[in-house]
Amino acid sequence: MDHRKKSGMKMRVKTPSLPKRVQQLNMTGTVLEQACRKLHISAIPDSLPCREDEFSDIYQFVRDKIVDGLGGCMYISGVPGTGKTATVRQVVSNLTEEYVSGYLPAFKFIELNGMKLTEPSQVYAQFLMHLTGQKVTADHAAELLEKRFSAADRRRDSVLLLVDELDLLWTRKQRVMYNIFDWPTRKHSKLVVLAIANTMDLPERLLLTRIASRMGLTRMTFQPYTFRQLQEIILSRIKGIPAFDEDALQLVARKVAALSGDARRALDICRRATELAGLDENNKTQIVAMLHVDAALQEMCSAPKIIAIRNSSLHEKIFLRAILAEFQRTGIEEAVFNKVYRQHITLCRFEGVPPPSVSQVSLLCAKLSSYRLLLSEFQRTGIEEAVFNKVYRQHITLCRFEGVPPPSVSQVSLLCAKLSSYRLLLSEGGRADMHQKIRLNISQDDVLYALRTK
Repeated sequence: MDHRKKSGMKMRVKTPSLPKRVQQLNMTGTVLEQACRKLHISAIPDSLPCREDEFSDIYQFVRDKIVDGLGGCMYISGVPGTGKTATVRQVVSNLTEEYVSGYLPAFKFIELNGMKLTEPSQVYAQFLMHLTGQKVTADHAAELLEKRFSAADRRRDSVLLLVDELDLLWTRKQRVMYNIFDWPTRKHSKLVVLAIANTMDLPERLLLTRIASRMGLTRMTFQPYTFRQLQEIILSRIKGIPAFDEDALQLVARKVAALSGDARRALDICRRATELAGLDENNKTQIVAMLHVDAALQEMCSAPKIIAIRNSSLHEKIFLRAILAEFQRTGIEEAVFNKVYRQHITLCRFEGVPPPSVSQVSLLCAKLSSYRLLLSEFQRTGIEEAVFNKVYRQHITLCRFEGVPPPSVSQVSLLCAKLSSYRLLLSEGGRADMHQKIRLNISQDDVLYALRTK
C-alpha cells in the first residue's frame, strides 16, 4: 500500500497555471496606439450611443415584469452588428445595480447562445444547469422546467433569460422554440425571456401564425445604423483621442452604411486604418488620413474569401445567391441542399442560364465547401461512409509513398463528387446529399459585397 494512504495524506491535484504578471500592461502609448485599443470590438465602451430609445423600452419592459412578479417575452430582431446583444447586456447591468442598491426585487439572469449548443434540445439542459445546478439529460431537463414554470411558488425569484442566436434553435417539430415562447405565458412562471435573432418575422415563419399571435410577443426591431450614427459611434470610442481626419471618418461611415450598417465592420476598418497609419513612416502627423482608410478598404476587398468568390464560376456564384435567397425565405442561417437546389434552378431560369443537374450542383456544393466558403455535413456522394473511409486511407497511404502532400477529407470528397459528375465513377444518389444542411462560413455581407463588386 502507498505510504501516503497509510499516513492519511491526500495527494495534491496539480492544475495548469500561468505565471503572474510582474508589471502591469502599459495602457498609454501614442495617439494611434490608444485609438487602436479603443476601436477593438472586444473593448468595452463607456456608453452605447444611438440606442437610447431601444435601451429604454427593453429596460422598462423587464423592470416592470420583475417588480410585478410576472412572466413575459420580448422578441428582439435586427441585422448583425446593430447593437442588440450589447444593449440587452447594458440593461441587465443597470438592473443588477438596482437590485444591489435595494430598489429592485431579486432576480436571476441566465444567458444562452444557440451558437454554443451542439443541438437545439441542449438548451433545456443548459438552462436547468444555470438555474438549479442540476446536470441531467435534455429530455429530463425539459420535464423539470415544465413543472417549475407551471407550479405556483411565491418565494421563487424571477428569472431573466437571454436567448441569443434564436434561429439556431430551429427543429423540425419546433418544440424547443415553442417552449421558449410559451413558458413565460404561464400564470406563475415569473420567467422573462429576451429572444434575439436577425429576422423580424421569425416566430411567424417557424410557428403557426395562430400560435405566435396567441403568445402575444412584444417586438423590438433594431434598424441598421445610418452613416451619421456610425460616425457618432466611432467618435464616442475615440473621444479625447485626436487620431482621425474628419473626411477619413466620414468615408468609413458612408461605406459601411451603404453596405450593411454593421457597427462592428466600421470599427474593424477604422482599427485597421489606424494600424496602417502607425506603420506609415511618412505619417509625421500621426493622424489617420484618407489614404489609410482607402488601404484598409482595399484590404477588405482583397481578403482571400472575397477573391475566391469573385473568381468563382457562374454557377458557383448562383449557388451562393441561392443560399442567401433561402436564408432570406426561412429567416434561418442554415439551409437544406434540396431547398437551395430549387432556388438555384429558379435563378437560372430567371437569368436565362441552362439549369444544371442535381449531381452538378452537388459538385458545386462540395467545391465551395473545400474552399471553406461553406460548412456542410459529410457528403456521401453515393458511397457508404465506411467504404469511403477505407478509400481515403488508401489515398493517404499512396500520397505519403509518392511524397505528395495528403489532402483533407473534404478535398477527397470533392474529388469523388467530381469524378462522379464526369461519369468515371458510378455511385448511387444518396438521400444524405439532398438533405444535408448547409451554412455559410463567411458573413452574408461579404458574399453580397463580393458578388456586387467587380
